[in-house]
Amino acid sequence: MKNWAGNLEYSSADVRRPDSVTELADLVANSARVKALGSRHSFNRVADTDGVHVLLDALPQQVDLDSSRGTVRVSGGVSYGALCRTLEESGVAIHNLASLPHISVAGAVQTGTHGSGVNNPSLAGAVESIDLVRASGEQVTLSRADGDEFLASVVGVGALGIVTGLELAVRPSFRMRQRVLEDLPWDNALADFTAIVSSAYSVSLFTDYAGDRIDQVWLKALEEEQPLPRLFGATAALRPRHPLPDMSAENCTAQMDQAGPWLDRLPHFRHEFTPSNGDELQSEFILPLEHAPAALQAVRALAGKLAPLLFVSEIRTGAPDEFWLSPFYRQQSVALHFTWKPLQPEVEAFLPALEDALRPFGARPHWGKLFTPDGHDWEKLYPRFADFRSFADAHDPEGKFRNGLLDSILGVPARR
Repeated sequence: MKNWAGNLEYSSADVRRPDSVTELADLVANSARVKALGSRHSFNRVADTDGVHVLLDALPQQVDLDSSRGTVRVSGGVSYGALCRTLEESGVAIHNLASLPHISVAGAVQTGTHGSGVNNPSLAGAVESIDLVRASGEQVTLSRADGDEFLASVVGVGALGIVTGLELAVRPSFRMRQRVLEDLPWDNALADFTAIVSSAYSVSLFTDYAGDRIDQVWLKALEEEQPLPRLFGATAALRPRHPLPDMSAENCTAQMDQAGPWLDRLPHFRHEFTPSNGDELQSEFILPLEHAPAALQAVRALAGKLAPLLFVSEIRTGAPDEFWLSPFYRQQSVALHFTWKPLQPEVEAFLPALEDALRPFGARPHWGKLFTPDGHDWEKLYPRFADFRSFADAHDPEGKFRNGLLDSILGVPARR
């Protein structure tokens, strides 16, 4: 099996599709090594194993709304696209979505995946409870009332158990409009960065860091919000745009200020569009928002070597949360996302230079994308990192859920 991007082949010796959580628990209890696979949108080996790979698509796929609690309970293998269609039919929504709606809920939450918006937490921010199968086969449900155990487990990078379900907070459905600005001068972007990224519910900037202008700014505004009072020196796009230059916008969500439901505006791409197994790679680094102008200047200084490797880079924001290994842990953040051309040796050779440039700003890599595992001081980046490692050792002393990538980050369990 390969991941969605096709840049890695998994190492598993066996693949299973349990059709019940009880069967899954038995499988976990009796396996020496085991990992779950979701939509396979990770670009590194965070979900790899040399043992048994478990696919969750044969488990009952449930989406159960509890209107009295303002929550929805969803099976871990459900995609955001499928979840959101069901929610919209019931007149409710979740607070934000990633650029692709095709990713699984469990996998996105476990790796700290996010959308954009200075007031919007990552997708994990909606989690009210989480169902896990531990290494022993024990089935547990943790809620916010469970304190540290819950905060460690939600963004757990697969190290604390296999996620079989989540309870997410919902809100009344809402409508949005989307517009695109073009050719934002870099000088204006750096001078007014916070104002620009705060100018709509969700804002994304697309650039290759070369030249003196940012190619596109995508503004996703609530329907009732007033039109953007300033263009910050950019111009309004006169036709729908794709984030990549010269690509058709046919598969992108509607633009040109056309109002529509939240689920058809928050992602960049339509759910009915099935993305091909992607000829691309991805990296992302999340750092404190106040460092954004300096960090962006540091990346721009690398443009000569960076731009030839890029399809495009997306700049987003996110609100703080309390999950121990969330890249947004206790910081208002800016996220610098890099969509690379399928040139893995060249990208991996360049990554240390990019990481060195961002290190002074406390950049935290996205757990599901390409980064250099030994190039980061994890305990400095994550104040609760040592506590998380202790939880992982206690819940999985034999390293059943580990792999080479997690061992390089967390260390090898003492009892392995």
